[in-house]
Amino acid sequence: MIVTKKGIWPRLSREDGAVTVDWVVLTAAIVALGMIVGLVIWNNSGSLAQSVASYLSSQEVQTAF
Repeated sequence: MIVTKKGIWPRLSREDGAVTVDWVVLTAAIVALGMIVGLVIWNNSGSLAQSVASYLSSQEVQTAF
């Protein structure tokens, strides 16, 4: 390959893969954001679930009206 303006410029100016790269980056950002949101929800739901479980276990079921 000859390193000249005539030899390199056509390869640098092509935009064939630009849309694919955009989609890959956008998809990776959406997946990362989803994982972060999921992690925050997962970490904060443990104490809430424990509170609900203790409340429900302290309740009595009435069998008569």
